[in-house]
Amino acid sequence: MIKSLHIENIAVIEKTDIDFDNGFNVLTGETGAGKSIIIDAINAVLGERTSKDLIRAGCDKATVSALFSDLSDEAKSIVQDNGFELDDGNLLVTRTLTLSGGTIKINGRPATASILKEIAKNLINIHGQHDNQKLLDPDNYYLYLDLLAENSKELDDYYNEFKHFNAVRRELNSQETDEGEKQRRMDILQYQIKELEDADVTVGEVDEIKRKLTIAENYEKTIAALSDASICLDGSELSDGAISLVRNSQKYIDSAKNEEFDALSNQIADALGNLYDIAAQIRTYIDNDEYNNLDAEKLRERLDTLKRLMLKYGGDEQKMIDFLENAKNELDLIVCSDKRIEELSLELDKSTERLISFGEKLTATRKTAAEYFSRQVSDVLCGLDMPNVKFVVNVNREKYTRHGCDAVEFLISANAGESVKPLHKIASGGELSRTMLAIKSVLADKDDVDTLIFDEIDTGISGRAADKVGLQLQRVSGSRQVICVTHLAQIAAYADNHLLIEKNVVDNRTYTNVVPLDHEQRIGEIARIMSGTELTENLYNSAKELLDRSKK
Repeated sequence: MIKSLHIENIAVIEKTDIDFDNGFNVLTGETGAGKSIIIDAINAVLGERTSKDLIRAGCDKATVSALFSDLSDEAKSIVQDNGFELDDGNLLVTRTLTLSGGTIKINGRPATASILKEIAKNLINIHGQHDNQKLLDPDNYYLYLDLLAENSKELDDYYNEFKHFNAVRRELNSQETDEGEKQRRMDILQYQIKELEDADVTVGEVDEIKRKLTIAENYEKTIAALSDASICLDGSELSDGAISLVRNSQKYIDSAKNEEFDALSNQIADALGNLYDIAAQIRTYIDNDEYNNLDAEKLRERLDTLKRLMLKYGGDEQKMIDFLENAKNELDLIVCSDKRIEELSLELDKSTERLISFGEKLTATRKTAAEYFSRQVSDVLCGLDMPNVKFVVNVNREKYTRHGCDAVEFLISANAGESVKPLHKIASGGELSRTMLAIKSVLADKDDVDTLIFDEIDTGISGRAADKVGLQLQRVSGSRQVICVTHLAQIAAYADNHLLIEKNVVDNRTYTNVVPLDHEQRIGEIARIMSGTELTENLYNSAKELLDRSKK
């Protein structure tokens, strides 16, 4: 539950600290004093979306901190699963808002808004006037039954089968295409496959062709130059080559038989070795069959073919090969589609049977919950000054959706002798408020949220009905911390902890503070709520009597 709330620079609140007690807490104050701002601040510290307009005029940042204690086991588990440690069992959440964004900290460590919302959903449940609108939307009714039914297994079984059913149906629909379109697609694929297979593309082929084409285009000129170089080295029938001449020079030096020239002879021998190697390499190039057999025209044709195919099937050889593989796979699927259609049709029939079975089990849990829910909500409504109420929950078969195959309907008759009719069509504002309170009361023990906040639950009610609502809120606070923003004295009188939201104007600036009231101050505040006029003795006595009676 929430122990304290610290607010700085939120709207008209410059700085205030609010301490909440166990049991039933109420917040009262004049219209415009800032009661809604307290709820906005709590929403902010729960990770809800905020606006920079919340920041007090003239300030560049605002801060809201909330201290939670006595967390439920579920809340503790979620806190720890998200990597945060509790401080002596307590949880401190701080949210700072700035004009450019803001920060969130959980027990001093940074956190994201999504993590905070995940944790906060097990800390506080806020019921505001917008929740009454949910009672006007029958599409939400199944949620109440599922909370009571505790049917998570049935929901999971149904939902998983529902997803499988739709996946099978989508694939089956895609397979059952028009036969003419299927044949046209097969013709196109077969042509593409043949064209690519005939081309017999290999990775790196384009670069290799370009290299060979460069050689082929310069082949004659190259061979002529190499042949001339070979004659210069090896000689011809008409003349000696460089190798022969150098060899002769060595013989002439050796014939001198002078040791002083041995070094020259050795150097000539080394030069001869190099000349032999060079001559051999030149002959290898001249005699190379690969170069001899290169056909520049054929190379150009092959390169043109590959470039044309790349424009159609991809920018390089690998993309063309991938295209070929994908085309073969698609063709196989089409050719085998009749068999696949038969398999899918059989699986769809089986899935339909399972979906119907799971749907019936889910419906059964909801019908059982509906009977209990009808009785319990009716009992609470009777205690909320609706003695002749009839509240009925019907569960009817409807089309299959991801949430089940049920249309849940809330029917109500508030007066004796009237037949039940749809709640969303006939209920007044006061009846909606009391119905939502009754539903919250029945569901209070079905979750691990320790704090319930009711923002103006008193909409549309007054008099004895308001007294009954206050009594019911006090009953709910026996097992939950309850915080209520109210305009009604009858509800405020039942509180264990009464907090006054007061507004003052100082130096043309508005300031809002929240102060706890003692018994005597509560009498004065309840008297103000009752009449809004000056406090008279009779009004004081009436307020005191109301407060004393609520304690009995």
